[in-house]
Amino acid sequence: MKKLWVIGLMLLLPLNMVASPISAAAQKPCISQSEVKFENEFRRLWVDHVMWTSNYITSATTAGAEDQKQVLARLLKNQEDIGNSIKPYYGEAAGNKLTELLKEHIIIAGDIVEAAKSGQGAKVNQLNKDWHRNADDIAAFLSRANLNLKNEDVKKLLYMHLELVTNDLSASLVKDWDARIVSIDEGVSHIIIMADAISDAIVKQFPDKFKS
Repeated sequence: MKKLWVIGLMLLLPLNMVASPISAAAQKPCISQSEVKFENEFRRLWVDHVMWTSNYITSATTAGAEDQKQVLARLLKNQEDIGNSIKPYYGEAAGNKLTELLKEHIIIAGDIVEAAKSGQGAKVNQLNKDWHRNADDIAAFLSRANLNLKNEDVKKLLYMHLELVTNDLSASLVKDWDARIVSIDEGVSHIIIMADAISDAIVKQFPDKFKS
C-alpha cells in the first residue's frame, strides 16, 4: 500500500512542475495597446534623430550638396517632435524645455561638423566639451522629471550617442564608407536602447495613462 502511495506521488510531481510555470505565465500582466503605441512612436522619433543627423552630416560634408538647409530644418523639427511627445505626461513647459536642450545638441553638432571640415582642431575640442555639457543638462532634466531614470545611466547613454555620431562624422570626412555604415548601424541600435529606457521609465511613472 505504501509503495502504491509513493508511485502515485511520483506521478503527480511532474504535473505540478509543468503546471506551475503555466500559472506564473498566466498571471503576467499584458502590455496595453496604448503602451505599445507610445513606445513604438517614441522609438521612431529617436531613430529619426539618428538618421536625420546622419543625413545632415552627408549634406554638410559633400561638395556641391544643395539640401543642407532643408535637412537641418527637418532635423530641428525632429527635436520639436520629441519634446512634444512628452507633453501629455510632463506638460507644455517641460516639453518645450526638452526641445530647447535637443536643439542646442543639434546646433553644437552642426558647429562641430563645420569646424572639423576646416581642420580647426582646437575649436572642435571646445565644442565637444560644450556638447557633453549639453548632454549632462539633458540627463539632469530627464532624471529630475522621472526618478526611474538615474542621472548617470542617462548620461552614459547620451555620451555613447555622441561618440557614435562622432564616428559617423569622422568616417565621412575621410571617405571611409564601410566604417560609416558600421557607425550608422551602431547608432541606430544604440538609440533604440536609449529610447526604450526613457519610454519604459515614463510608463512606470504614469501607469494610469497606459491601462488600455
